Amino acid sequence: MRTGAQPEILTMGQRNTLKIFGTIERHSARFLYHFRAVFNAETYIVYLERILQCYFPQKVYMIQDNTSYHKDRDSWGWFADHRRHIEVYKLPAYSAQFNTRERIWYHTRLLGTHNRYFVSQEELRVVLTSKFRSIQKKTVSGYGLFASISIIIVSLYL
Repeated sequence: MRTGAQPEILTMGQRNTLKIFGTIERHSARFLYHFRAVFNAETYIVYLERILQCYFPQKVYMIQDNTSYHKDRDSWGWFADHRRHIEVYKLPAYSAQFNTRERIWYHTRLLGTHNRYFVSQEELRVVLTSKFRSIQKKTVSGYGLFASISIIIVSLYL
């Protein structure tokens, strides 16, 4: 393709997305993620329970954005019931610069999904899993993705 030419990407004319929950650990840049069929308070709570299992008996301090299921009554009820194990803080509204998920998603799109056609969701899932695993293997200095993080754990959705 010549420089400046618009790329032509095949498409089926439908939006075929995957829902992914994830967290990033502040000190080690450990990246945990989980594919789900939908984003809602119920699936978010299931994901939170997985996080607690990964870190038990340590207490988790989580900073999350303002997605609707983060603010749901059921989610906050769950946080209240588990406050011995998890403490949650909200990012200010419209503060993408503080949300680490933006860097991960940028990296994933740039090196994995940008200007590519995926025949199936499974093919997309394989590519995303591969990119996420490469992120998990890199150190903070290796990628620079997390160089300016000043938080402990960030909730992520893609």
